[in-house]
Amino acid sequence: MWLKFFLIWRYFRFWSLVGGVETPENMPRCINNCHDLESFWKSWHASFNKWLVRYLYIPLGGSQRKLLSIWVIFTFVAVWHDLEWKLISWAWLTCLFFIPEILVKSLSSKFQATSSLGMLVHREFKAIAGAVTISCLMVANLVGYVVGPSGIKVLISRMAGKDALPSLAFIFTTFYVGVKVIPR
Repeated sequence: MWLKFFLIWRYFRFWSLVGGVETPENMPRCINNCHDLESFWKSWHASFNKWLVRYLYIPLGGSQRKLLSIWVIFTFVAVWHDLEWKLISWAWLTCLFFIPEILVKSLSSKFQATSSLGMLVHREFKAIAGAVTISCLMVANLVGYVVGPSGIKVLISRMAGKDALPSLAFIFTTFYVGVKVIPR
C-alpha cells in the first residue's frame, strides 16, 4: 500500500514541479523505517498531517492535551475517509494503541541511560516497543479495512489459538529484528 501511494504521489508531484508548482513531499521516509506511531503518522501523507497539526492538533491544545486530541483527530480522519463503523473502529483502536506510546515516551524522557548496560536495555526496549507498534498498526488496519468491528472476535480467536502462536512469534520476531537492523 505504501508503494502504491508513494508512486502515485511522486508521479503527480513530479508533474506539478515540471509545471512550476512546489508541492510538499507526502512520504518523506519509508514507513518501514518508522518504529513508533508518531513518526509513522508524520511520514504517512505528510501534507495532510501538517494540515491536521495546524488546524486540529494545535487548536485542541497540542502536546499539552495529546491524550485527548488524538481521539478527535483520528475520529475526524476516519470520517474524512468515509462514514463507516469499521473506519471509526480503526481510529479508536489506533488511539488505544497510541496511549501507551505517549505515556512511555513521557516517562522515558525523564530517564537517561549512562552505563553500557543501561544503553543496551534501552535499545532492546525500543526494539520490542517498535515490534509492538508495527503489530498494533497491522491489527488496527485489519479491523479498519478488512474485518470491521464485527470481525474483532474472530480475529482475536484466530490469533489467540495455539495453532497461530508459532506464526505470531515468527512475525513478531521478524518485526523486532527489522526494528534493530533498519537505521532510523
